Amino acid sequence: MTDDRIRILLLADTHLGYDFPVRPRVERRRRGPDFFNNFQRVLDHAARTKPDMVIHGGDFFFRARVPPKIVDMSYEMLYKFAQTGIPTLIVPGNHERSRLPPSIWLGHPNIHVFDRPRTYIVETANGAVALAGFPFVRGDLREQLGPVIAETGWSGISADVKLLCMHQAIAGAQVGTSNYTFRTAKDVVQMADIPPEFDAVLAGHIHRAQVLKRPRTNGDMPVIYPGSTERTSFAERYEPKGFYEIDIVNEHGDDRRTVEARFHELPTRPMVDVAIDGIVSPDLLSIFLRERSAGLDADAIVRITCENELDEPILSRLTASFLRSVFPATMSVQLGVNLYGEERRPKRKSDRWT
Repeated sequence: MTDDRIRILLLADTHLGYDFPVRPRVERRRRGPDFFNNFQRVLDHAARTKPDMVIHGGDFFFRARVPPKIVDMSYEMLYKFAQTGIPTLIVPGNHERSRLPPSIWLGHPNIHVFDRPRTYIVETANGAVALAGFPFVRGDLREQLGPVIAETGWSGISADVKLLCMHQAIAGAQVGTSNYTFRTAKDVVQMADIPPEFDAVLAGHIHRAQVLKRPRTNGDMPVIYPGSTERTSFAERYEPKGFYEIDIVNEHGDDRRTVEARFHELPTRPMVDVAIDGIVSPDLLSIFLRERSAGLDADAIVRITCENELDEPILSRLTASFLRSVFPATMSVQLGVNLYGEERRPKRKSDRWT
């Protein structure tokens, strides 16, 4: 590692506000604080290590319409960090519908939002960094991507390092337990459509941390996804969560830069499936779940599953109050959609929290 490196901390997909009701009707352990706690851990790490800049790759919030209390809680954390003097740049994601909620908190001079296609310049002790970026783009990227990148004005800017920031799926990225790979759909960015003059692409939207390569004649360009800072579904239960520290180094004495990325893992609660196949009565269900929960991590996130459709007496027993009575208060419990059968499946695609 050389002294002339430019240091960047990259995170994304914090989904602040997820499972964090402002006025909860039922007192139970929620997942919302997990998301805020990991976001604070990233900010604390950055405050200690003092990178040249922090970049958030999008999906800062969990949805577009965020309660004012959640907005203020989130932006206050960001504002306090901005007082360290470290520039922070944010790409609005699809969960925000390409637009962060307006707030006076965002007025800090060290907070910069890609509210439209634009390029920010960050001056560091080891060179100027041009960061071109744009909010999440919906629809056919085969027609939109080129004009949107051009609209940032990056090509007419002189800088030592040029980075492209986005919140999109890029060909080659993988997700889920079956390693689904994004390839040629119209809403997927193709590697060949990324201008080769950039030193790296810093991206959000894909929840699994990974580094892809954009081939080019003078050395592959890294395409870096830090992934989400917390698990948002059981499809991510085996994935480590965290952020990247990136060093951009001039090792050759010319215009070529080496980009090095190191992943830092954040603490996450274990996700566990509890199958109730073979349970023939509500009383046995209660006994089984109590015994099963006794062997789990006290902070576990539990999903109740079943391969076959349940009998009505057992399904009726699986109420929120029943599950709170058999599982420790430190656990979060949800029902898998496969419990309901095709005709009784909940309208929401995700599993139902109790």
